[in-house]
Amino acid sequence: MNGQRENNYHKKNHQQKIDGRHGGPEQTAESTVPIRLNKYLSDAGVCSRRQADRYVEEGRVTVDGRPAELGTKVLPGQKVCLDGRPVDGKGGVSQRRIVLAVNKPRGIVCTTSRKEKDNIVDFIGYPERIYPVGRLDKDSEGLILMTNDGELMDEILRARNGHEKEYEVTVNRPVSEAFLRKMAAGVPILDTVTRPCKVRKTGTFSFRIILTQGLNRQIRRMCEALGYRVRALRRIRVMNIYLGDLPEGEYRELTEVEIFELMRLTGRRGPMSRRAETE
Repeated sequence: MNGQRENNYHKKNHQQKIDGRHGGPEQTAESTVPIRLNKYLSDAGVCSRRQADRYVEEGRVTVDGRPAELGTKVLPGQKVCLDGRPVDGKGGVSQRRIVLAVNKPRGIVCTTSRKEKDNIVDFIGYPERIYPVGRLDKDSEGLILMTNDGELMDEILRARNGHEKEYEVTVNRPVSEAFLRKMAAGVPILDTVTRPCKVRKTGTFSFRIILTQGLNRQIRRMCEALGYRVRALRRIRVMNIYLGDLPEGEYRELTEVEIFELMRLTGRRGPMSRRAETE
């Protein structure tokens, strides 16, 4: 990694590539109580707890060579593997919380799967294991958060929390007052009706919209249901984090003030937890 520029932006092609090997959660004299496997994988920066449970259900996780089950607990010294690769390898895991704001270009896919050649993990090339918080369509651009904190990721993504995400949208037809009213009131898509939201016109063919849910391709589907087609879509805010003037294809680490406010909004406090889960 070639360091940080004065404006705190990082070029994706200046970063050390990740080789797919990840360290596990730090084990100390105090960590002798069994830890739930999903927490172990989350603390290791591999994935969120929910994703860890999905990996277990898919048979992709083993403990001491045996397929893991939901609810499995692990002790220090046990060998945990995901897809045959050890999670408890050498190198360790950063003990600090990492949260990045990334300006994703079109064409990059918000996935950690290395089978996707345009995955965001390889694109960013961050030297520690991180993963995207949610998704931003391949054809969309703008702000995506990336983190090594699985619990924070889950809190941001939980639909019931109603966290705001703001977008700039350009469509193929003049934006009418009737269109704005219908978008704000809720649009029938995907066998449901979208939550009421804030929408305002910004130009003849453009508008801004603030959503508190994240249905699949939601804005595009809402527009299509009302006879419009999206030509450009850019996310400019997630909760208290703004895209600002961050150049396309680059990222920055959140400031302490931003992280403190993010923790407050998600009801969390302090550094990444390393306490054993005994429930």
